[in-house]
Amino acid sequence: MGKLKGMSMEWIDNKLILIDQRYLPLEEIFFECTNYKQAAISIKDMIVRGAPAIGATAAFGMALASFEFDSEDKQNYIKKMQNAKIELSKTRPTAVNLFWALNRMYSLIEDKIENLETKEMSILLEKEAVNIAKEDIEINKAIGLNGGKLLKDGDTVLTHCNAGALATVDYGTALGVIRGAIESGKNIKVYADETRPYLQGARLTVWELMQDGIDTTLISDNMAGWVMNQGKIDAVVVGADRIAANGDTANKIGTYSVAVLAKRHGIPMYIAAPLSTIDMKTKTGEDIPIEERNHDEVRLCHKIKMVMDNVKVFNPSFDVTPNDLITAIITEKGVIKPPFDENLKKLFK
Repeated sequence: MGKLKGMSMEWIDNKLILIDQRYLPLEEIFFECTNYKQAAISIKDMIVRGAPAIGATAAFGMALASFEFDSEDKQNYIKKMQNAKIELSKTRPTAVNLFWALNRMYSLIEDKIENLETKEMSILLEKEAVNIAKEDIEINKAIGLNGGKLLKDGDTVLTHCNAGALATVDYGTALGVIRGAIESGKNIKVYADETRPYLQGARLTVWELMQDGIDTTLISDNMAGWVMNQGKIDAVVVGADRIAANGDTANKIGTYSVAVLAKRHGIPMYIAAPLSTIDMKTKTGEDIPIEERNHDEVRLCHKIKMVMDNVKVFNPSFDVTPNDLITAIITEKGVIKPPFDENLKKLFK
């Protein structure tokens, strides 16, 4: 039996236990997945969120599916595992890590099923899911080490949404950069956008950073420009849900606005993400599917009604930041600078 414990999730005794991020920071409630449909619900309903954490959850979802179906004959097992993969793939269309993890898990079935019994396949898939989760932690630490070098002692960083330990298995991407800089001895302060409409910055990023004792100031999203104008921000560091082959980056709605403001004020705009978030099959940001979520996320503010029930709402969960607004992309393999279309290709060679 494999075991894994991170801030956002734990795998033990063939169960995936997730911290339910819908209730943070006021309550710490856990959601237990004992079958793949529960894993799918956890992704779709944002019990777990953040591209790397979604990918790891999907991997464990495939392991759970295998344990559910490994008493079937091989033909039925393969068919049901295909269906599980399809169902999991429909949960969050923008985050490419979801598809990366599912493909990695399913390719293992394609490679090994002919020579293994279905129960042996389950053991192998569980091991692979645990490996994906453990790799994510090490990757984030490498991102933190690489990105931390870009920050100077005394810098104040603006971040948007949550790209911390809660958005990954542990440690974080954007917050990993901040953690990496601090661990190297630098004094770093943070301004966190609240990130409407789901308030991931206010509820999750601030909670994480305060737990770590990092100097953190919360602002509403529409304050970012003025805070930059007042000379309070030295760098912007955010995560990503999908990076196109030309460097265009999809991230939580509002990131594009922050990038435009950073460009106006001459502030570097850094994207922190693992290689699994870079989708070389997607040529530009125009090809990235943008999920539109439940309109009540805008009508309500953390479950409190703010407007009339019948008001029309547009609620894209992500926007795309064009590559010309991005200073660099921080990965576990190093810092990638423009021209992104050329340098991302070199990275994958």
